[in-house]
Amino acid sequence: MLKGIKVLDLSRVLAGPLATSILADLGADVIKVERPGAGDETRGWGPPFAGGESAYFMSANRGKRSITLDLTRGKEILKRLVERSDVVFLNFLPDTAEKLGVSYEKLRQIKEDIIWVCISGFGLDGPLSNKPGYDILIQAMSGLMSITGERDRPPVKVGVAIADVLTAYTAVYATLAALLRREKEGIGAKIDVSLLETTMFSLVNIAYNYLIGGIIPQRYGNQHPNIVPYQLFETSDGYIIVGVGNEQQWKRFCNTIDMPQLAEDPSFSTNAERLKNREKLIPLLEEIFKKLPSMEWIARLERAEIPCSEVLTVDRAFQLPHIRERKFLQEIDHPTAGKIKVIRNPLVIDGDRPQVKRHPPLLGEHTEEVLQELGFSREEIEEFRRSGIV
Repeated sequence: MLKGIKVLDLSRVLAGPLATSILADLGADVIKVERPGAGDETRGWGPPFAGGESAYFMSANRGKRSITLDLTRGKEILKRLVERSDVVFLNFLPDTAEKLGVSYEKLRQIKEDIIWVCISGFGLDGPLSNKPGYDILIQAMSGLMSITGERDRPPVKVGVAIADVLTAYTAVYATLAALLRREKEGIGAKIDVSLLETTMFSLVNIAYNYLIGGIIPQRYGNQHPNIVPYQLFETSDGYIIVGVGNEQQWKRFCNTIDMPQLAEDPSFSTNAERLKNREKLIPLLEEIFKKLPSMEWIARLERAEIPCSEVLTVDRAFQLPHIRERKFLQEIDHPTAGKIKVIRNPLVIDGDRPQVKRHPPLLGEHTEEVLQELGFSREEIEEFRRSGIV
C-alpha cells in the first residue's frame, strides 16, 4: 500500500518508533537513525532479551533498516537521507530539533515537499513546549490517571504506555492524510502531534461528561461511569466481565441470574435509574455472582447474548483459537535471536493482513547498505566509521 514511500525515522523510545513500524507494515521503506555505539535507549530496556535485543525494542521497530549516525557531525549524510525521503519522523524537543538542524524549516530547505512529523509531549508551541513528555507524566496531566483505579484507592496508570501508543496511531493517520494531500496538491506538511492532546482526546465520553454536564469524573474501578451494570464481578472461582448495554439486554440479564423482578423494579428499570441507584444494585449482583463458577456464568450469559468474558492473562489471550485462526502472530527469523514471534498489524484489507517483512534491526545493521544507496563510496564510508560519524 505504501510501496515506494521512504520514511526517515529520527525518533526514539515508543510513540515515534511504533508509528514508523506501522508505516513499515504498510510497505514503506523505513530507515531508523540511531546514535553510534548506543542506539535507541529501549535496546537496553530489559529483561527479557533475545539474542542481545530487548523485547521492548523489538515491539516497536520491526520492518525497518537501522543506520548509526551522529546528527551533529554527519550533516552531508543527513542531507542525502532527507533528499530521498518522503516523510521524516522525530521526537526531539523544539529547541533540540533547531540545534540539530532537523526543524521543519531547515529540512524544508533540503526538500520542499517533505512531510515532517514531530511527536512531543506538549506540542511545538505553548508554555510547556520544551518540557519533556513521558507516558506516566502524560497519564497524570491529561486526567486519565485520575479516573483509573478504585474509588477509595490512589490513582493508577494504565498497564501499558497508552499515551505513547495512542499518539503513534494519531501520527500514522496524520501522515497518511498528508501523503494523500501531497499526491493531490504537491505540497508537504508540518505535523505537530502531542502526547497530552492525544490522550485528552482519547477521554471521549469522560471528557464530555465534564464539558457538557459539568461532571468532574471520578474513579469507578472496573465499573463504567455511564452504564450499569458494566464491570467486573467475582465468581466462586475467579472473575468475569459483564456488560449490559441496553434495556433489552437488561431484561435478559435479570432472567439469566434468576432475578426477573429486578427488571420491573422502578429503581433499576432504566439505565439512568440504575446509574442513580448503583450503590444499591451492585452489592446485590456481587452476591449473586459469587454463587457459581466463572464458566457456568459465561455459558449462561452467552446463551442470553449478554456480553461477557473471563479475565484472561496475556498468555491465555495469545493462546485463543480465534487468534490462531486469524493468523495474528507471525514467526520470523532474527540474526541473533533465531526464530521470534511478532504480532502482525491488526489491519485486514481485502482479506489480507500485512506481513512483517523485516526483523527488528540490529544496531547499525544497514549502515553500509544505506550509505551506498546514498552514493557514498566504500572509502568515504570507512572514513565515516573511523571518525565516529557512523
